[in-house]
Amino acid sequence: MATSHNSLTEAERSVLVGRGTERPHSGRFCDHFERGTYSCRRCGNPLYLYSSKFDSECGWPAFDAEVSKGAVSRRPDGSRTEITCGKCGGHLGHVFEGEQFTATNTRHCVNSLSLKFTHQPSEVLQRALFAGGCFWGVEYYLAKMPGVVSTTCGFTGGRLPNPTYEQVCEGDTGHAETVLVVFDPSRVTYEALCRTFFEIHDPSQLNRQGPDVGDQYRSEVFCFDSGQVAVVESLIKELRSKGQKVQTRATHPAPEFFPAEDYHQEYYFRRGEAPHCHRRTRRF
Repeated sequence: MATSHNSLTEAERSVLVGRGTERPHSGRFCDHFERGTYSCRRCGNPLYLYSSKFDSECGWPAFDAEVSKGAVSRRPDGSRTEITCGKCGGHLGHVFEGEQFTATNTRHCVNSLSLKFTHQPSEVLQRALFAGGCFWGVEYYLAKMPGVVSTTCGFTGGRLPNPTYEQVCEGDTGHAETVLVVFDPSRVTYEALCRTFFEIHDPSQLNRQGPDVGDQYRSEVFCFDSGQVAVVESLIKELRSKGQKVQTRATHPAPEFFPAEDYHQEYYFRRGEAPHCHRRTRRF
């Protein structure tokens, strides 16, 4: 069956069909960060979710992942790699790798004229709070999961509002180093996040994680609703049935979360390193 095409303006046709390029910083989606889906202007094929869009300061919309396998096609274009709509073949732009902008290490540089945007209500996003040792390593693994929109390192579960890292390290505030995860449940489930959490740290350790000792390094999941509690408790039960001495606590309702200082955010990504105290271990 032939792919139906939408009518195009002369400018849109020059890009999608003529493989042209719009002027940098001229496109309507260059600085556009609303929640929704970006589709092919020519055929309507979904290409990118808002959660994969980032600011690369290159002058064109940038995405670090396509919405699904096959949504975007690649083909050689001289020294570069062209990207086209996987359905109609319309020209989108070019893809670049190895630039270290995001965890996927990939940048789809796309013309705004090739895209159509469909707004998505913000209430579909959900939150999760995980504490499992140093928040740098926990963030590193959770941020790399498809469907995770954002991660923030911070502190939860203590008595002092807006604590500093130094205050928490003294061990008197009661806070745990925690990662706040904002995720799209249409792309990743809360259970999938929890399973990853249990496999990237050692939940059998009490008030420590590897060389990091203190209750700020405890294993705890702070739950926003009873559904999250049920998921966490079910996974703990499953792990204990396998003989694992899980020390993780499920706490509900989740107490207030306080973001940590800027230098803690995306720590390993900015340094181009992998975590020293966290690694993936199959437990399920």
